[in-house]
Amino acid sequence: MKKTILTLFAATALMLSSCMTTGMGTTPTTTSSSSDVLGSVLGAVLSNVLFGGSSGILGSWYYNAPDVAFTTENTLTSAGGTSTINSMSSSLASNYSSIGINRSNTFFTFLEGNKFSAKVNDIPFSGTYTYNPQNGEIVLKTSTESIKGNVTRTARGMGLIFDAKQMTNLLQKEGKVSNAAAVEAIGKLAQSANGARVGFELTK
Repeated sequence: MKKTILTLFAATALMLSSCMTTGMGTTPTTTSSSSDVLGSVLGAVLSNVLFGGSSGILGSWYYNAPDVAFTTENTLTSAGGTSTINSMSSSLASNYSSIGINRSNTFFTFLEGNKFSAKVNDIPFSGTYTYNPQNGEIVLKTSTESIKGNVTRTARGMGLIFDAKQMTNLLQKEGKVSNAAAVEAIGKLAQSANGARVGFELTK
């Protein structure tokens, strides 16, 4: 009798473990490119997983994968849920690849004193930033413009995401991306679903 109870307990624990690793948006650790593309949906809603205090974003963060999130749970549900996020992430990965964005040429460094330096598509730019850890909003101020975005925590690091207009500005004005078709596709992707935000998952 005791053996049967222990067996049932072990089976239940195994099922719960499986749900925790696959049913809550986390991605199993793997070196496959598909894992990098799909990333984590922990931050699928902006307010769900804030990154934390201002000191949490300090340091250098390198491009790891596309990142997609929605402004509210309602906009995420209306758009089709996690399947839409996975589809958008795959499309972003294709466009980022055609631009040439990778870990070695796209990164953001946030310093004390609210200064930052960055490269997008190997084009450097810098300025100051303001970050509100209460709602995850961040503003990157360069010599020519202010780019507003959001910061979330992902399973592997930090998400830095923008609406369609801000993302286009980041790529065209700061990253000097000449592949107009890819930039346009990324902008349209961000506009394709109400409340969508697109950008980068960054890791140290």
